[in-house]
Amino acid sequence: MIHGRFQPFHNGHLEYLRGAAERSDEIFVGITNPDPNRIKPELSDPLRHLPESNPYSYVERLLMVKAAASDIGLDLARVHVIPFPVNEPELWPAYVPAGVTQYLRLFSEWGGTKLERMRGAGYEVVVLDEGGEKTVSGMAVREAMRTGADWESLVPPGVARVVAGLER
Repeated sequence: MIHGRFQPFHNGHLEYLRGAAERSDEIFVGITNPDPNRIKPELSDPLRHLPESNPYSYVERLLMVKAAASDIGLDLARVHVIPFPVNEPELWPAYVPAGVTQYLRLFSEWGGTKLERMRGAGYEVVVLDEGGEKTVSGMAVREAMRTGADWESLVPPGVARVVAGLER
């Protein structure tokens, strides 16, 4: 399983998806902050709860994930997009299949917080790209969109098509 806010799904997320897909028969993609009324501040990532950090709905992000998975040739029958309330571990058993392996990328203090929570909940956690540097962020993509800069090159082609089809 991979997870993220995917606001929007960008090329860094695509590498995350690809890394999990190479190691798994089925891929669960958890969309965090699925319900805007349940978003909570996080000390290790102080901007993640702000409305401007979460412009896309759960369904819009689901469409982005499916489009990106299709872009890399994944069989969509093995890609399961689910809500994942990352800030409410007590709810995880209702959303996440038992025995799933959690894949993480550690680029920040927030990644360390998630690693602790997932291990604390008893999940097997595989860290992808440990020691690597983040090459693109949702914040950078949203800023490029706001300013009219090139954002399309920062997201998979399918995601660019989904975003272009949304009225903002």
